[in-house]
Parts: sequence; C-alpha cells; structure tokens
Amino acid sequence: MAVGMGADITVMDINMDRIRYIDDLWGNRVRTLYSNRLNIEQAVYDADLVIGGVLLPGARAPWLVTADMIPNMKKGAVVVDVSVDQGGCIETTHATTHADPTFFVDGVLHYGVANMPGAVPNTSTHALNNATLRYGLAIADKGWKQAVMDDASLAKGVNVLDGKVTYKPVAEAHGLDFVALDSLLA
Repeated sequence: MAVGMGADITVMDINMDRIRYIDDLWGNRVRTLYSNRLNIEQAVYDADLVIGGVLLPGARAPWLVTADMIPNMKKGAVVVDVSVDQGGCIETTHATTHADPTFFVDGVLHYGVANMPGAVPNTSTHALNNATLRYGLAIADKGWKQAVMDDASLAKGVNVLDGKVTYKPVAEAHGLDFVALDSLLA
C-alpha cells in the first residue's frame, strides 16, 4: 500500500535471501539494506514512520531502535512496535491496548498494541485457522504424542512437557534448564 501511495520505503533484514527477494519483487520502488546499527540509526533519524518487527520464536526480541535514538528522530514521527508481544524491538515502547494505543516519548508517537491482529478479529481468526487447523486435526486423529513424533514442525511447538522446558530459547529467556523433547518422548 505504501508503495502505491508513493512513499519512500526502506526495508532492512539480516536475511540476504529475503533482501534479494524484496529487490526482485519491488525493484527500485523499495530500498533494501542489511540490518545493522549504522543503517538502522540513519534510517530512523530520517523516517516519518518506523515499523519494527523482529521474530525470534520463543525468545525476547532484541532492541533495534534504542532509547538514545528516539530523541534524534523527527518530532511527530511515529514508531510502531510489532514485536511488543515479545518484549519489543523499540526500547522505549511498552505494551498498550486498543482502547489506549499510543503515547509520546521525546516528541515521537509510539504505538505498541499487544495482539495487533485483535483489531481485525475475523480476518486474523481465519488466517490463524488456516495456519493451524492441520495441527489440530493431526492431534485429534493420532493423539498429541504420536502427532508430535510424526511432525517435526509440530514438535517445535512443544515448549514445556512434564514440567520441563523443551524449547531452548524459552529456557534461556527464563534462566531455566533445557531438556530435549526427544529425551522425554522416548
């Protein structure tokens, strides 16, 4: 949508394959950069809108936009932290609600609604169902244990079993012992 409106867009990532894909898809209509502190700082200071989104499954998102960057942004600029459910990737953001979604820090408007898809409940429910129905059916047909043993992607969803943390990033994030899922399923 932003491309269609003529916005000057910069997309950053650490995945070079993803950067090449965006380059192939959008050509010179979208600028791509490798995500590092220098590139983030330069882009953030120039931006009217920054949308931060980092996903480290089961782990806390790192702060890519730090508190010391915010005062150097344009007054009235907006930051949206899509990663707020995982602690946020913008240091000055905290979880807000749909009823009270925004706040200012150093003249920069912050939006950090936890569960952003809740703003479009029908659409997000259909998307979630499309992505997860096959797992639910496998569990119903085979039982949870056999379904997990048969499907490595479903096994990745098991974070805790028998009181033991079976997903390493969750164990690390909470300072708990990690136990491999395979050892508990045997």
